[in-house]
Amino acid sequence: MTSELMRNKLFFSLILFIASVQITTAITLNDFPFDQTQKDSVRMAEIDRFWERLNQSVIEGDFEAYKKCFHKDAVIVFASGEYKTSVPIAVALKGWEQGFKDVKEGKTKVNVEFRFSQRMGDETTAYETGMFIYTSTDNASKATNKFIIPFDMLLVKRNNQWYGMMEVQKPLATQEEWDALG
Repeated sequence: MTSELMRNKLFFSLILFIASVQITTAITLNDFPFDQTQKDSVRMAEIDRFWERLNQSVIEGDFEAYKKCFHKDAVIVFASGEYKTSVPIAVALKGWEQGFKDVKEGKTKVNVEFRFSQRMGDETTAYETGMFIYTSTDNASKATNKFIIPFDMLLVKRNNQWYGMMEVQKPLATQEEWDALG
């Protein structure tokens, strides 16, 4: 082989090496789907803890804990019934506070369960769609009320904590619709 041919092969090999290093450097772990899946898993675990806190606060009648699940500027939308409206969470909380007290004092027993049809988001925002089933029993009369409520919830993460920013409660669902999410 001539020295010029050898030099060209060496030069070409060097170019290939540099190009492969550049390509390898450009491809990071963030580009692979498994990394996004891992991020989604972390986010989902954090949001699952949000729903557990919310659920526990309702069952225990812990009004302050429930209140802390929502951003101070949160909005709730009631998209069913005769009086469709949206209100700041502070207004809704005033209307619900007595119910929490009744649970705390043992006058009422409640249960709530959530099921989801869609869950999406990123590191600091989440949008969740599903239903919750809310059951309350008056301990004096033993009367039981059961509501299956489809909902959308927009969440934001601030200071490593997830908060409800907007909740939309939709018209009541049937038991069959609830079962279909199971």
